[in-house]
Amino acid sequence: MPFDWSFAAQIVPQLLSGMAVTIEATLLSFGTALVIGMVLVVGRRSANGPIRLGTSVLVSFVRNTPVLVQLYFLFYVLPRFGVVLPGLLVGVLGLGIHFSTYMSEVYRAGIESVPRQQWDAATALNLSPQRTFLAVILPQALPPMIPALGNYLIIMFKDVAILSTITVVEMLATAQTIAAQTFRYLEPLTLVGLFYLAVSYPSSLLIRGLERRFRPSHVE
Repeated sequence: MPFDWSFAAQIVPQLLSGMAVTIEATLLSFGTALVIGMVLVVGRRSANGPIRLGTSVLVSFVRNTPVLVQLYFLFYVLPRFGVVLPGLLVGVLGLGIHFSTYMSEVYRAGIESVPRQQWDAATALNLSPQRTFLAVILPQALPPMIPALGNYLIIMFKDVAILSTITVVEMLATAQTIAAQTFRYLEPLTLVGLFYLAVSYPSSLLIRGLERRFRPSHVE
């Protein structure tokens, strides 16, 4: 079956509508992961033993189980306990929680890259632990984190496609619906691949630029 350019042009608006959902889910999931990841890294650095242990166990559990299983649990199992959530919200929470465990490691590495003298100087100035972290440590730790966080953003953008398995009508689900209705798979799936490439490849080039920009001066 040859590629039908007129049919491809006809379905582009539908696929772009699906891409809008993909981008929305990506940004919401990324924001969720940023916030939860910071909570996790604070928990893992806590002086409270039970909090530190509980956070470490949670991170290990989430990182060592498939994200698809986690999504299925949130979408199909929680309703049996009276918790019914929309598919998009489940997807945002599922991806956000899953990737937050990886982002917490990015945060940890960034925080630990700040010289210990900075903590000591803040203590000498009688700054509170909260002000030390927010005003002294985090501004220095954040720039080296940006490339890694950007890479996770691209990965999340591509992984949003699995939300089609929990009824979220993103770009891939839209393509599957078009294919099921028309029995033409070549055009919609090809366009989906091209749309992903059109967003992911320029983004990866930008991330490479950020990596060079924020690379430590002693690294060649």
